[in-house]
Amino acid sequence: MTLEPDPVTLEPDPVTLESDLVTRHPLTLTADPGRVIAKLFLPGEEGNEPHSRAAGIVARVLALGDDEVDVLVAALLDRFGPRHRDYRGILTRHAAIVAPRVRTPTELSPVRTLLLGACFTAEYAVEGAAVTNPSAVAHPDQSGLHAGALRLALSLRAVGEGHLSSIGFAVAVIGPGSAVRLEPRTGPLTTGVAVPVTWEHDRLRALLTDDGLDDEVTRSVLDALDRSLAGGDLEQAFASMPADLLRRPQAAGILAGIRSVAGTLRRVEFPADSGLAQRVLWPTVASESKGMEDARFVRFTAPDGTVDYRATYTAYDGIDIRPRLITSPDLRTFTTSPLTGPAARNKGMALFPRLVGGRHLALCRSDGETTGLTASADGLVWEPFRPVHQSTAAFELIQVGNCGSPIETSAGWLVLTHGVGPMRTYTVGAILLDLADPSTVVAALPEPLLTPITTESEGYVPNVVYSCGGLVHDGRLWLPHGIGDSRVGMASVPVDALLARMIPRA
Repeated sequence: MTLEPDPVTLEPDPVTLESDLVTRHPLTLTADPGRVIAKLFLPGEEGNEPHSRAAGIVARVLALGDDEVDVLVAALLDRFGPRHRDYRGILTRHAAIVAPRVRTPTELSPVRTLLLGACFTAEYAVEGAAVTNPSAVAHPDQSGLHAGALRLALSLRAVGEGHLSSIGFAVAVIGPGSAVRLEPRTGPLTTGVAVPVTWEHDRLRALLTDDGLDDEVTRSVLDALDRSLAGGDLEQAFASMPADLLRRPQAAGILAGIRSVAGTLRRVEFPADSGLAQRVLWPTVASESKGMEDARFVRFTAPDGTVDYRATYTAYDGIDIRPRLITSPDLRTFTTSPLTGPAARNKGMALFPRLVGGRHLALCRSDGETTGLTASADGLVWEPFRPVHQSTAAFELIQVGNCGSPIETSAGWLVLTHGVGPMRTYTVGAILLDLADPSTVVAALPEPLLTPITTESEGYVPNVVYSCGGLVHDGRLWLPHGIGDSRVGMASVPVDALLARMIPRA
């Protein structure tokens, strides 16, 4: 095994010391407008125009001469091919979407198919506006590192045109000591390939009930799925329904609702030769059509010792927000699904890294302003939340929530919080929860751990420092954090010093 070069130790800039606790490291990750994907583009439909313009575009592509098509496609491949993984495949798939508008018996040549696909494809800069709100977990690949170093997988909220958010990634190496560096974010991006995934029937049943679909039509579909020997196919279940139920006036709407709920389970797989920083989790379901925001990743250890990666994120459709779940065994295959139950509301759920008392636990902010605790038997359906930490200090007068999953220490669960105070200033604080009973706050930091300093007061959203999760390595808490909702910085603090500064709660 070849070790990487010795990492450069970055000494803290005296000007950027938060206090005698916090070190701000001279590492900044900024938005890169060159990080683009090739997404489907449907002129007219993209702007909510009343009529699609696709038919006219198809007709004009068909009217071009072969020589002109050859020249156009050669130029497209030369310009855009190096910027995208499998550019030809992307264009071919997009052409297939509008192919029904091509009148038979016309048969498109491979070259004309590529041109047709290019007319319905557009580049999108996933970080065209900002990159912010990171979380950190240990990377699944720790090979090639010197003793004392740890490779991090950083999740990022990437914000592009129209304030549309997706989930991107970066890779950093921390240690030994206070050394920290980013690995290069090079190569074309990929949004992966959707792969089949099947609902567990009980889970689908619970989701349909949560969505208000608990009627005879729904029950007939679910019963048909239960009777299937091969796990069940939704369309086959629809086809086997009694005709009397299908004639009911509301049946069509109910079946559409079932399809909509069933479609909220998605799985995407990325090429094995793609780097983590090249992978983008792109919105795929209606509830996240306007963005996937603020993923809080955690490395979860099951009772049998199995480890996987999980995250909650906020799905936004332009009107409503709701939490969704990501699970991944290796950060290459990702499954996303909805969360349900009374506590699965609002923003900012954060999962505990293991079961506590035999149950899944999560922090939440269901009422919009209070840090709460919720429990679940399966990690999917969440019980009503219990308030844990309310806004009391001056720096959290408006609201308080979490900055990622709780971190287990010998003294308790260390929870980084975000407080919103006067002038909507976001700061990072800390509380300590009892290990056995995390509904009990045993200590709290009396002042913010991290506050926007002068150089951080400006940005896409001014006066904000915010994190979606840090981790402890070699006795030091490492905290990647968004600055002004526009860029990402890195801070660290010795854990023992932080715990010693916290004031016990009576």
